[in-house]
Order: sequence, then C-alpha cells, then structure tokens
Amino acid sequence: MAAPKKGRRSSGSQGRPGRALVAILVAIVALTAGMFISGHTKPRLGIDLAGGTSFTLEAKNQPGKPNAINSDNMNTAVNIIERRVNGLGVTEAEVQTQGDKHIIVNIPKGMNAKQARQQVGTTAQLYFRPVVTYTDGKKTQPTPTPSATESGKGKNDKGKGDEKGKPSGTPTATSTPSGSSSPSASSSSQGRAVSEGLKADKTPSATQSPSATQSPSASQSPKATKTPKSDSSKADDLNKQLADLECTTPADRAKAREKAAAAKPSDSIVACDRDGSRKFILGPSEVEGTDVKDAASVYDSQGGGGWIVQLNFTGSGGKKWAKVTGELATQQPPRNQFAIVLDGEVYSDPRVDESIVGGRAQISGPDFDQKNTSDLANVLSYGALPLSFDIADETTVSAALGGEQLQAGLVAGAIGLALVVLYLVVYYRGLALVAIASLGVSAALTYTIMVLLGPGIGFALNLPAVCGAIVAIGITADSFIVYFERIRDEIRESRSLRPAVERGWPRARRTILVSDFVSFLAAAVLYIVTVGKVQGFAFTLGLTTLLDIVVVFLFTKPLMTLLARRKFFASGHPWSGLDPRRLGAKPPLRRGRRTTPPAPADPKEA
Repeated sequence: MAAPKKGRRSSGSQGRPGRALVAILVAIVALTAGMFISGHTKPRLGIDLAGGTSFTLEAKNQPGKPNAINSDNMNTAVNIIERRVNGLGVTEAEVQTQGDKHIIVNIPKGMNAKQARQQVGTTAQLYFRPVVTYTDGKKTQPTPTPSATESGKGKNDKGKGDEKGKPSGTPTATSTPSGSSSPSASSSSQGRAVSEGLKADKTPSATQSPSATQSPSASQSPKATKTPKSDSSKADDLNKQLADLECTTPADRAKAREKAAAAKPSDSIVACDRDGSRKFILGPSEVEGTDVKDAASVYDSQGGGGWIVQLNFTGSGGKKWAKVTGELATQQPPRNQFAIVLDGEVYSDPRVDESIVGGRAQISGPDFDQKNTSDLANVLSYGALPLSFDIADETTVSAALGGEQLQAGLVAGAIGLALVVLYLVVYYRGLALVAIASLGVSAALTYTIMVLLGPGIGFALNLPAVCGAIVAIGITADSFIVYFERIRDEIRESRSLRPAVERGWPRARRTILVSDFVSFLAAAVLYIVTVGKVQGFAFTLGLTTLLDIVVVFLFTKPLMTLLARRKFFASGHPWSGLDPRRLGAKPPLRRGRRTTPPAPADPKEA
C-alpha cells in the first residue's frame, strides 16, 4: 500500500504547478509595489553612464602603524572624505568602501576633475583653536568692537562667570593622571575642561551669547589681556565676517568650511558647527591633530559611570596642550573654550577650567553615549586620515558620452535579445512562448531588484553592469534550452509529453544547477579580486544567475507542466516544437500501451 500512496503524492505535486506560478507573481507584484512606494522607478546610474568623475583609492599603512588598515579606520576615512567632497557643494556624491582596502569616490557631473583629485587625495586637517565668541548660525548685524573699559571683568570674575556661563547638563573633561586608565573624577589634579556645545543647549543664554563683553577686542585676546591697537581692525573685520556668515543651509556651510579650511593655522577664522546652529570666531591654533597620539571611547565605571573619551598627546603635543589650556582657563566664557576644528568645521567646543598637564585628558558628559564618544574619539585620533591613499584608478566621463554609452548598451542588449528570440522561434516554435515568457519574468525581477538596490545599498548601474545583464540573457536562455532538449529526448524515446516533462526535469535540473553554480562562482571570484567598475559586471552576473534558478524552478517548470495538459502541445502539433515525427521518434508511440503476455498452453502451467 505504501507504493501507491507515494505515487499519488507525486501526482498531486505535479498537479499543483499553479502554486509556484502564483508565488512568483506575488513576488513580482511586491517588488514593483516597493519600487513605487520608495519613489524610485529607475535604476541609479553610475558615473560612466550619468557622467562625472570616479576615483578608486587604495589604502596604504602609515609608518609605524602596520595594522592600520582595518574596518574602523576605513569607515572613518570614508566619513572624512565624504564630508570633504560634499563640502564642495556636490550633491549625490557617493563614497563607499570596496573590499578590505579600497574606497570608491563617485562625483557626479558638474565638478572639476582637478579639484576633485585635490579633495580626495589630500589629508584632512584637525586643529584645536581657542573660541573668541559664538552666536546663532543665522546671518546677523555686526556687533561693534567694545573698548577696553567696556569689555570683560577680568580673572577675579572667573568663578562667577563659570557658574553663569556653564549650561546645565554639559559634558566635562578632566586630565588623566599618568598610569590611570580610567581616572576618578575626584582627583585634585584633574582639570575641568569641557562645555561641549553639541550636547548642550545650542542657543546661548544671555551670559553666553556674544554680547559686547564677548566680542573680540584688544583687551580680550585669547592669548593676552592686551594687544596692539592695529589688531582692533582685525577684530572689526572678524566681527563683520561673523555677522555676514550664514550657516543654516548646506551650501552656505560648504562655502564657510572651504574658506576656513584654506586658512593658515596662525590665522583667526570664522566657522560653522556641523549642523549650522552656531557660528564662531576662532583664534590661531597652537595644537594640531598631529599632536594627538590616540583617543578612545571607554565606559568610565569609576567616575560615576557613563561614556567618556580618553585623550593622549605626544610629548611635544602635551606641552602645547598644557600651555594652551592654562591660558584658556584664565578667560571668561566663552573664551575658556577651545574648538575642535576638522576641515574648517567645528566638531566640538569643550571648556577649560584649569591647566591640563601630563599629556592625558578625558572628555565626559551626562549626555554622552557610546556612539557620540566613539565619533569624537575617531575625529581626535584620525582628524588627519588614519590611512594614506593612492589613487589606483580615475575615470572621467562627460554626460554626453555617458548617455551614448547607455544607449549603445541598450541597443546591444536589444539586438542580443532579438537574436535569442529569433533562434527560439525558428528552432523551438511553440516552446519559444515558454522561453520568452520566462525571459520576461527574469527581466522584471532583475529590473525591480536593481531599482530597489539603488537606495538600499547604493548600487549604481554602470556600463559593465549592463554588459553583465546582456550576458545573463544567454545564461538564462541556456537553462531553458537544456530543459527543452531533455523533454525532446524523452519524446524521441517514444514517450508522451506529460511523462516526458516529468522525467526530463530531474536530468535537466542537475545540469542547470551545475552550470549556474559555475557561473555564480566565476562572478563571485571576479567580484572579490577586481577593483572598480568591473565589480558591477560581476555583481550583475551573480544576481542574474541566482534569478535564473528562481525563474526556472518557479516559472518555467510549472508552466511546462500546465502546457503539457493542453492538446496543442500534448498531441505533438507540428508548430508546438514537440512533433514526434520531426524529432525522429519511431512509431508506434507508447501512449499508455500495455503488452499482454501470451496465455500458457497448459492450464496446469498457469
């Protein structure tokens, strides 16, 4: 009884091919709906098709840091390069890692190639600059420079200014005693040093806002209590620049960042913070990013808990740091703050209360978490790029040339598809309908997935990727041909169509899987070992190979099962492509014919 039941289950599975067809139809509808919901109906085009400049940067270890090429440093470098490129006012620029040691920078059309090379090939600059004053990021009226009698109240008012000038809930940084990995907050040698505006209320209070008592003047220089009278004109100029500076839009911040980054370390500058909520006048820098030995984000369980940034300076950097913090600690808010400036943009602006000696410090605060302390530590450690890069490949394509390449690729694809369809129609006749429908399903899946991968993972369709899609037409058609030939072989063995469809499938399935596995393996190896746009070819080839398996299993085979029940195909019509006579089958055909053994001559033998 077991054998008949097994046969009925097999017949039942063959009798429900509609389930697989419904499944793949639902998948296509869902992908199409997701495409329209996301607002993207066309694939993102690569630089070679849309026009622009593409750079492939190869990371090199810095002297003394043989293991610097790692995922953290690569991601930090991507963030720095992306901010620099977008700082030029470029829209839709793409900066992403590729493999273990390459970064791809795609800059759309409209940007000068020489300027792009300079931006992606230079090292980011990190400076610690004293804060002279700051205000809201909007454009304002210039504040007149006060005289010495109108400005600041001197060192004796530092304690009062500290109480009023410190916003509630701002982070705190302390010096780290030598040999202590996580210092206690109660140590008497620790210097209190931080009022990080990025985490505090970014709208200055009355005691913090740049009023007349905080505007740059001869009597309020961050370096001394008196400056030459000729510096008053510089202060007036800085005040005017600050008033005219607008930080509320990305384009305005980009202009300000580019101008500030071009200034010398010895110059005073005006700059915006990262989100444009504030703008600053900053004094000359005496401490640079190269003076920082390392910085790390750690959880301080001894100092009351919370995430902190531990900061270590080099030998010479520690001396500079002690000198600068000692001078800043004697100033009134906000002149007791220093700004961490990366590529002309204020990343953070901690406050100094005492001179920090020993070359070790920590930055902490009630609003610090693992993410922002990690970001700040990366900036402090690698304000200059953590790795050096060589430009391994550079490609510049005009928009016109990109459009011509796209058109040529589409024409080539159309010609290839037309030739495949013509061959199928001539050779397979009615079976060509199955192949064409399967190619259509494969094309629909490929297109919708490519569109969704654009916003999803940043996939961009470049010319090699188009070539991969064209090659995939042949790979997909080859799978259909393998299956059709197995069916025809079964018919040549004088079997009817329905048994031929089912008996030919296992043999065809093995061949298709082996063939697609080889193609996918080749695509995977090519993707791993190549750099740049060739990976687009490998990615598309691998994707379409996987989709070929899906289409053959969930569409082509179930569709053939359904068509085998139709008279046009089952009867072997000459235009079906399954005519037994044209295939060389020898009649009589075995269509349910049973051979009866001869009756025995002697009844006893029965």
